[in-house]
Amino acid sequence: MTKRDEQLAFYLGTNCPQIEMKSSNGKKRKILAGNMKDIFRIIQSIPSPKAEPFKLWLAEVGKE
Repeated sequence: MTKRDEQLAFYLGTNCPQIEMKSSNGKKRKILAGNMKDIFRIIQSIPSPKAEPFKLWLAEVGKE
């Protein structure tokens, strides 16, 4: 995703810090984390047609 969108790659690097979380197998892994605004930005950048229903649902929920 970041290879397709250079602006998103920069955004992720500056706005989504890496934090350690325990995975399902018990190992600690560093993952990207972000607030709601950051997560919405990432979701909106997904070009897949399968993501469209989810994007529309997010827009409806956001209006409420």
